[in-house]
Order: sequence, then C-alpha cells, then structure tokens
Amino acid sequence: MSDPARRFDAIIIGAGQAGPSLAGRLTAAGRSVATIERRHFGGTCVNTGCKPTKTLVASAYAARMAQRAAEYGVVLDGTPGIDMKRVQARAEKIIQDGRSGIENWLDGMNGCTVFRGHARFTGPHDIEVDGTALTAPQIFINVGGRASVPDLPGIGDVPYLTNSDMVELDTVPGHLVVIGGSYIGLEFAQMFRRFGARVTVVEKSERLIAREDEDVSTAIREILEAEGIEVRTNAECLSLARHDDGVAVRVGCAEGAPEVVGTHLLLAIGRRPNTDDLGLEAAGIRTDERGYIAVDDFLETSVPGVYALGDCNGRGAFTHTAYNDFEIVAANLLDGQGWKVSERLPGYALYTDPPLGRVGMTEAQARQSHRALLIGKRPMSRVGRAVEKAETLGFMKVVVDAETQRILGAAILGTGGDEAIHGLLDIMNANVPYTVFQRAVPIHPTVSELIPTLLGEMKPAT
Repeated sequence: MSDPARRFDAIIIGAGQAGPSLAGRLTAAGRSVATIERRHFGGTCVNTGCKPTKTLVASAYAARMAQRAAEYGVVLDGTPGIDMKRVQARAEKIIQDGRSGIENWLDGMNGCTVFRGHARFTGPHDIEVDGTALTAPQIFINVGGRASVPDLPGIGDVPYLTNSDMVELDTVPGHLVVIGGSYIGLEFAQMFRRFGARVTVVEKSERLIAREDEDVSTAIREILEAEGIEVRTNAECLSLARHDDGVAVRVGCAEGAPEVVGTHLLLAIGRRPNTDDLGLEAAGIRTDERGYIAVDDFLETSVPGVYALGDCNGRGAFTHTAYNDFEIVAANLLDGQGWKVSERLPGYALYTDPPLGRVGMTEAQARQSHRALLIGKRPMSRVGRAVEKAETLGFMKVVVDAETQRILGAAILGTGGDEAIHGLLDIMNANVPYTVFQRAVPIHPTVSELIPTLLGEMKPAT
C-alpha cells in the first residue's frame, strides 16, 4: 500500500521568477506551500538568461570601450585583450550567487517545504515528485522554457550551441555562425564579435528582428555590420553538415556565397515551454499546438485552481512578465483584486549596444489600426547626452493617437534607451495624454530630456 499524499494549501512547480515570490506571499498569509525544483533554482533569468547574458554584454561593452579609448583621450599601453576564462568566471559567479540566494530563501522560508526532483501530475490536484505524492487545492505551474531546436536537415549530424551553452563558453570561437536574427541571436552575435570572434548571422526572414519596424531593423543591421558582423537574410534553404573546420551552413541566399563555414554554431530560433513531461494530460490541463499551457485572463488553466505563470503560458517571454504573472495571481487570490493579464502593457528591450527600448505598438501596427496618428522621430545624434558620450547611433520614435492624445507606442534605439523608455511606459500605464510632458522639467543632460522635445515635434502621419 502506497503512502498517503502529503497535503499542502498550495504547490508551486518551478523556482523561476514567479514561483519563489509567490511562495513568499502565500506563506506570509499563513498558507502551507510545497515548492518543487528539479534542477537549478532561479529559472532562465538567473541561470542562462538575463543575469549571465547581460553580464557578458557588460564585458563586451568594456572591451569595445577599451578599443575606442583613444577617441576619449585615454592612452592604454599595448593592445587590449580578452581573457575569456575570466569573462566567463564573472558570469558564473553571478549565476551561482543568484541561484544560491533563491535556494537559501526558499529553504529558510517558514511554511515552505522544498522538494528537489521532477514533478508530474497524477490527477487535477495531485503531484508526484520522484515517488512522493503531494496534493493541494491550488497548484501553480512555473516551469519556464528552453531553446527551440528546429528540425533542420543535418541537425543530428553537427554539434551546436544554444543560449544555455553560450554562457558557459570560456574560449572565443574562431567563427561563430548564429542561426536566428532576433533578440537572443543578435545579443550573442555582437558580444562575441567584440570578444574577437568572426561572426555571421543567418536569418530566414528578409530582415532582422522582423517584429520591429523596418527602420529599427535597418538601423540595427547597420550597427552590427559596422562592427564587422556579416548578416545573411532571406536564408530560405537552411541545411547543416559537418566540415573539417566545424559546421557548414547551407544558406541558399539569393546573394553571397551559398555556404557559410563556422567553427561554432549557435541556434537562436525561439523558445519552447518545458511542458512536455509534466503529465498535464493526467490532470486534464489543456495546451496549445506549441505546448504552451492555455490560461484565461487571470492565468487560471482549464482546471479550476491550477494556474500557469511565466514563459510556459505563452502570455509573455520575459522576466518582468513572469514576475507580473506572480503579481496578478497574488493580487487576485490574496488581495481581492481583479487584475487581468490582458491589461498588461507590452514593454521590453534588446540589449545590443546601443540598446533598443520598446513599449506598446510599433508604427506599422498603429497604422494598421486606421487611427489618425501623430509621429515623432529624432536621431540620437541630436541628443546632447549621446554626443557627449560619443554614442550617437540610433534614434527615438513615438506614435500617438491624434484624437485621444494617448501614446500608442515608442522605440528608443540608442544609448540609455532601455532606461529612457520607462518615461513613456509610465505615461502609457497612467493612461494620461502625452501633453502632460509639456509641464515636465527634465534633468539635463540626459537622454530622457529629449522626450518632451520629441513629442513637441510630432507631425501627422501621411
């Protein structure tokens, strides 16, 4: 006879961005909580995503500034070099510190029992963790996602890397070929070019980061190509094969050599949810055709009392959206609120140098909405702060509904763009007209001080 299931008020599967904070709120409210983690605490952000990659981005930025030192009147003895082992060790320390911090927090949390193992549903509110049965009226799935590996011809015959492997590299590739010209691929492409690798980006679409406006895509391509990164778009006939020098990538582009040979291959073609082996079918939890768990506006699944948070629900692919999932669930279940995921304003950043800060609609999306629009655009070369820093690449752009005077979306591609975008994001969240900026007195010299000027120079869309 098997042991009876251990009962809890709530079970949280996964210790990523949303899970630990939710455990903290639930236990503070007097609930008993079981938290299950099968591998590394902290999820994607801490282990293979934001923290290590932005640490590497910072090292790459330092390398770039060392290469440009003479422009600033700084004299260095000899040619700056890269110690990739030290670069990687710095990222690894930040990973370990973040991972252990979350693990220690959960282990020491009153009312929280931590289980280390693989969780599987055996019923709508029943979980098994490596032979131990658990049950709870509320279950929260926070299992995250991983790199998608496409079924390309030859994929089984060649070595390849994903974002998880890239943060562990302690050598500089001779020639890094990146398949995928979107956010993850472009960040790694630029950083490893700055570390000294030859880099080629291969993208199936006609342009990089195709979800962005064409002027943004074009500007980012020009920035990358100016640093020596080769970009191959319209790569419709991708296939892979072993080569004496590493991997041969057949690109079949209309222009350029039909084959690119690299020492290392990075696959950066999207993400997939970690929902394959949770036993969701035993609980009757519905997923879509890509494996994402279907949720309603309150993040509840098809099974009452079971919720899905973070990357596995397909409603956001960022650390901040995962954390906001926690905020929505906690506000609704513990504070009696009625927060909805559909009310979330989309905002994100691309951490190339310069970074791209984005919020709301693109210009193309706004035009498709058939509204009367006001559009403002200003090159970073006219932003004093950018000139002073000798970082004048990029531009800022805003799109406004001419009738309601509400900001619909904005992009800041330029130095500090990932921070300056928050002024616009906050105004959009507050749902007030853009004219409130006219009474603002911004600090000089900053990138943000040009936002009122940008809004004051808007013209009707033609």
